[in-house]
Amino acid sequence: MAEQFDLVVVGGGPGGYVSAIRAAQLKMKVALVEREHLGGICLNWGCIPTKALLRASEINHLLHSLDHYGFAADNVRFDFAKVVKRSRNVANQLSMGVKGLLKKNKVTVFDGHGKLAGPGKLSVTKDGKPVADIAAKHIILATGARARVLPGMEPDGKLIWTYKEALVPPAMPKRLIVIGSGAIGSEFASFFLNMGAEVTLIEVLDRILPVEDAEVSAFVHKSFTKQGMKVITGAKVQGVRKEGDSLAAIVEAGGKVTEIKADRLISAVGIVGNVEDIGLEGTKVQVDRTHVVTDAMGRTGEPGVYAIGDLTGPPWLAHKASHEGVITVEAIAGLHPHAMDTLNIPGCTYCRPQVASVGLTEAAAKEKGHEVKVGRFPFIGNGKAIALGEPEGFVKTVFDAKTGALLGAHMVGPEVTEMIQGYTIARTLETTEAELMHTVFPHPTISEAMHESVLDAYGRVIHI
Repeated sequence: MAEQFDLVVVGGGPGGYVSAIRAAQLKMKVALVEREHLGGICLNWGCIPTKALLRASEINHLLHSLDHYGFAADNVRFDFAKVVKRSRNVANQLSMGVKGLLKKNKVTVFDGHGKLAGPGKLSVTKDGKPVADIAAKHIILATGARARVLPGMEPDGKLIWTYKEALVPPAMPKRLIVIGSGAIGSEFASFFLNMGAEVTLIEVLDRILPVEDAEVSAFVHKSFTKQGMKVITGAKVQGVRKEGDSLAAIVEAGGKVTEIKADRLISAVGIVGNVEDIGLEGTKVQVDRTHVVTDAMGRTGEPGVYAIGDLTGPPWLAHKASHEGVITVEAIAGLHPHAMDTLNIPGCTYCRPQVASVGLTEAAAKEKGHEVKVGRFPFIGNGKAIALGEPEGFVKTVFDAKTGALLGAHMVGPEVTEMIQGYTIARTLETTEAELMHTVFPHPTISEAMHESVLDAYGRVIHI
């Protein structure tokens, strides 16, 4: 006899566990099925442990820049195993925190692999053995995604890594190739560079961080190069030749083919949705390029089956998955939530320098037919940034010239990943330049550059 629930969530990542907790808050009887780690890829093998590593690389950079602040230290060194161990401890701590939250909210957790087994039914197995048969009127699929594998560059766990192997390397590589300059690739490239590796970053498109505003991409490219990274754009990796405990990548760029030798290679070329073996066969669930198709409320083509997070369409971000989960659960509960505007989802990349953005780029705004006003403010004009010793970078704002609507904001520099939320709130509230100009920003803060960028768009900038 199948145990009955109001809602079953398949997948315990940032979309899944948040969905389960929100449903429990709405007095539903909820089950969550997770086959590996509560918290999902983000918490265990993505967002959180990478930030712990990047914090270590930031400290390493500062320790080698002490003279700038009037300090001196001899024999500065690090224990790479301890650096990696700390990041794993951080992830484990938070995973246990998710377990506690689910228990607090009386969510029943099944340890196993969930698979649709007919209308309103789900089977749970572990290592091929049955765990439970459960039933619910509503089932949310939040099975996430995994790294895309390029033919000829299949990860072997030794020489060729995905993000998972890159998070737990047994030793610090001296030479590293990173393929793909999106957020994941740029963060790993920045981490290993700042820990002392010789890094080559390869991007098939004509610029790195290709989803960001072109000015931001150009600035990060220049900064990476200044730090000692080799950046190659418009490049295609034709293949990889393994040579004992090292490898050589055959790279075509600018009409020339060259070999780049390294100890290890990280492939960060996107993701594919985990649509296999979850029982979609025989249902009306549509899959487009490995991702499940849904409406604005998370509904699939199969009645009673919903999908959220990386299993569905872009942007593939943890905070998008969590918010999507809340919307879907509230729609199930009949609360009529607002559909999510993906242009109001901020994107953050935690490399050095940090990058953050929300809304349209300048080019995208013009392509959509907007007449724009653009403001820029460099951190070299910001007192707090100079005092911190981090005056590189800028804030860029894009407004509709006719309405004053904030179309987009783009930032590169110190702590911009913490500040972008100010512009995100502004866009959610449909704020114009008038409200932003009349907002009082505290002094001295890096956030004052956000205000100055708005002023600059309208010819009123003060400090530059």
